[in-house]
Amino acid sequence: MIIFPAEWNARKEAVFAALAQADGGGKRLRFGPFSLADFPETPARVTLCLHRAKRQPKGLARWLKALLIRAQYNGTRRLFLRNPGAVAVAWNGLGGSRLAFLLAARDAGAGTLSCELAPFPDRITVDPRGVNAESSVMTAQYETWAGDDPARCGEGWRAMGAGLTARGSRRADVGQGTAPLPDAPFLFCPLQVPSDSQVTLFAGWTGGMAGFLSALATAAAHLPEGWHLRVKEHPSARQSLRDFLAPMLAAGRIVLDNDTDSFAQIAASRGVATLNSSMGLQAFFHDKPVLILGRAFYAQPGLASLAADQTALNAAFAAPESLHYDPAQRAKFMNWLDQIYYPRFKQPGGPADLSAMTEKLRAARNITANAPSPLSPTPSVR
Repeated sequence: MIIFPAEWNARKEAVFAALAQADGGGKRLRFGPFSLADFPETPARVTLCLHRAKRQPKGLARWLKALLIRAQYNGTRRLFLRNPGAVAVAWNGLGGSRLAFLLAARDAGAGTLSCELAPFPDRITVDPRGVNAESSVMTAQYETWAGDDPARCGEGWRAMGAGLTARGSRRADVGQGTAPLPDAPFLFCPLQVPSDSQVTLFAGWTGGMAGFLSALATAAAHLPEGWHLRVKEHPSARQSLRDFLAPMLAAGRIVLDNDTDSFAQIAASRGVATLNSSMGLQAFFHDKPVLILGRAFYAQPGLASLAADQTALNAAFAAPESLHYDPAQRAKFMNWLDQIYYPRFKQPGGPADLSAMTEKLRAARNITANAPSPLSPTPSVR
């Protein structure tokens, strides 16, 4: 049986329903459970969950949120102690109440699954460790899995990108138009939602969106003559970054293009620079080198380049033609994502790969309660 907190979202609930079907049943928690009787680990768990919560209230609201997380952690842990063999399932699970739910289950000895949208059409992320930079992808033995098998080393993975289109925009000033792009060489940077957990938790040495943009501005001055950095705001970002970008654009080495289709800009670029956007992974379909500044599960040798600090970033921008990747390594990795990691899932209303879901559940139960947590031991910089 799986146990999961209600999400009140049709797509998310459809994922949970498929997992419940694969596991022979599920329990949907509309509210709670709650308990104020602490475990020894409770204070540390509450501190971590609260720090990583997407919304950071202050004053009395923060105290009340901490009290809620405490009650949720304690109640959930007791729930899983009463239900040995159950698997905890939550959407995302990177902070706040969802993280408290998963940590409580792990501390009770239960398996866990974190779910998230996948960066490819009709796929879903279901991971026993976590999502994004805390996922099991970081330790996957995909090279061993691929071996010399042509079906695992070939170009079959490219079919996974069929139907991949740029995200529709929630803003009138960000579109996906078809205007011609310049012949001048450029790197492309798809900006992310500043408040997204990918930015707030996994920004690495840049510290967040402000630090990321500042790092890009510094590095852009090192681009060869005739090159520029092209940036585009995220279609789902509610707040524009135009005011912040204005002084960077004035220097003339950075161009803001919110109008042209994101994938058209990737295709025309000489490479993609990103904090950790899924568009960096999607750029593999366009055979582009990718430069990563933050933490990302695809920031691995042969797949992409990692700028570990400002000096490394400046050097990469100074020699953009030297950015490279290993096509054979990418093929093995992408085939593993295609055939193993991302289950097929066309929901709501479409089929789910229940055999893949069953395998994910098996993997969750195989992770022992004493396995080290993938979570950072110290709070991330916001």
